[in-house]
Amino acid sequence: MPANHPSFGTIADDRVIIFDTTLRDGEQSPGFSMNLEEKLRMAESLAELGADVLEAGFPIASPGDFDSVHSIATRFAKDGPVICGLARSADGDILRAAEAIKPAARGRIHTFISTSELHMRVKLRMSNEDVLAAVVRSVTLARQHTDDVEWSAEDGSRTDPDFLCRCVEAAIKAGATTINVPDTVGYALPEDMTRIFGMLRERVPGADGVIFSTHNHDDLGLAVANTLAAIQAGARQVECTINGIGERAGNASLEEVAMALRTRGNAISRRTGINTPNILRTSRLLATITGFDVQPNKAIVGRNAFAHESGIHQDGVLKDASTYEIMTPESVGWTTNSLVLGKHSGRAAFRDKLKALGYELGDNALNDAFRRFKDLADRKKVVYDEDVSALVDDEVVRQHDRVKLTGLTVTSGLHTRPMATIKLEIDGAEQEGMAVGDGAVDATFNAIRAVFPHEVALKLYAVQSVTGGTDAQARVTVRFEEKGKLVDGQGADTDTIVASARAYVHALNKLLNKRERTAPAEMAAPAA
Repeated sequence: MPANHPSFGTIADDRVIIFDTTLRDGEQSPGFSMNLEEKLRMAESLAELGADVLEAGFPIASPGDFDSVHSIATRFAKDGPVICGLARSADGDILRAAEAIKPAARGRIHTFISTSELHMRVKLRMSNEDVLAAVVRSVTLARQHTDDVEWSAEDGSRTDPDFLCRCVEAAIKAGATTINVPDTVGYALPEDMTRIFGMLRERVPGADGVIFSTHNHDDLGLAVANTLAAIQAGARQVECTINGIGERAGNASLEEVAMALRTRGNAISRRTGINTPNILRTSRLLATITGFDVQPNKAIVGRNAFAHESGIHQDGVLKDASTYEIMTPESVGWTTNSLVLGKHSGRAAFRDKLKALGYELGDNALNDAFRRFKDLADRKKVVYDEDVSALVDDEVVRQHDRVKLTGLTVTSGLHTRPMATIKLEIDGAEQEGMAVGDGAVDATFNAIRAVFPHEVALKLYAVQSVTGGTDAQARVTVRFEEKGKLVDGQGADTDTIVASARAYVHALNKLLNKRERTAPAEMAAPAA
C-alpha cells in the first residue's frame, strides 16, 4: 500500500481513487467540446459527485484549454478534488500545465509518452533509450512544480513487458507518485490487465510505494470489464468519464464502475467515494452541455435501465423488486415520485424541488429558471421532475453564450410557404432577421443563418420527448460539421420549433468555441 501519497495521505486498503477525465479525454469525443462556463459547471457537479481527481484539460493545447484548467484550479483553490493538467513529455507542456494548476489547493501534473514499439517507431521516431530519457526528464521537471505527479505509458497494454517495467521503474525513481498503464486503443482483454498489473507490482522496485492507475477505452466493449480486472490485480486508481464519453468508442464509464463496485462488493472488496444518488443528475447535465443524450439501454443512466416490459419481469418486480433489479433506482438518482409542480406553485416550492433534485442555484440563476418554469407551467398541465431538470440545465449552461435566442415567430401551414422571424442577442446586441424554408424548422434555421452568417453541414436533427403526453417538452438534438469539426447542440421546449432553434443556437455557440481551439502537434524525436 502507498505509505503516504502527497494528495491523499494514507489510503485505506479498500479505497479506489476515481480519476475523472470527462473534461479532457471525454471532451475529445467528436462534437463534445465545452466552453469555459460549461466546464466550470461540469467540474462543480463532478466535485459534488465525489470524484477524487479532475483531469481538467490539456493546457498546452490552446489558450482556451489553459484558461479552463486555470479557472477550475482557481475554483478549487481552498479545497475540493485534485485538479490535474495533462502534458506530453516536452518541457513546454509541463511548464504550461504547472502554471495552469498552480491556484488549486491540490494540483497534479499528468505527463505521458508512448512506450509501445509501434508508437515509438511510427509516431515518435524515438528509440527505447530516447523514450527512457524522456520519462526521467519529464517526471523530474514535473516534480519541481508539484509533489503529485502521474506518469502514463501511452499504448501501455501493447508495450513489451520488459520495456514497460524499465519505464515504470524509471518514472518511480524520478519521482512519479501515480503510474498509469492505459489501454489506449481498447485492445486488451481482462486477463491482459491481470497479467500487466500483477507483473509490475511483482517486478518493479518501488512499486509498493506508488498508486497504479488503469485507463481503458471501449473499442471492444471491454473498458469496464478491463477496469474491474485491473482493480482486482492491484490498481488503486480508475480513470473514467461520465456516460463513458471519450475518444472513438469512449472510456470506461464512471457510473458503471462505481455501481459495479458497490453492487458486487462481495466479489470485489473495493469502494469509492462516489455519492451515487448524484449519478443521474451529473449524467443529465453532461448530456445537456454536450447536446448528446445517452442511449435508452445505457446501464445505470439510460431511461430503460429500470424499465420492465416483460410480464414475467413486471410480476416479479411488483412482488419484490430484487427479483429483477440488482440495485434500486433511487441509489443512482432516479425518483419514484416525479409528479411535482404546477402553475400555482410558488418560488419556495420551486426552490425546494430544485434542492431535492440536487441543484443549488444563485439568485440570478434561480430567478431565470423560475421565470422559465412559470412559462412552462402555463403551457403544461403537469410539470415533472424531468421537465424541471431539462429547463434548469438548459438555463444554467446557456448563461454565457455569445449568441442567445430572444424571440421567434413562425408561420406555417398547408399551402403556405413557411417563414420564420427570429431575434438573436449577439455579444450583447440584439439583431433580427427573417427567412423562408421548406418547412418550419428549415425556415427557422435559415433565419438564424441570415442574422449570423455561417456555413455548416447539418449532419443530424433528432427530436424526442422529455416526458409523455401531447404537452410534453420536446428535446431536440442537432449536429453540425465545419471543416471536419463536429459539434452537437440540444434544446428543450414544449414547442418543437422553439426547441429546434435553441438546439441550433447551442450548437452554434459550441462551434464558435471550437474554432478558437487548436490541437498541439505530435511530439517527435529530439533534434540530433
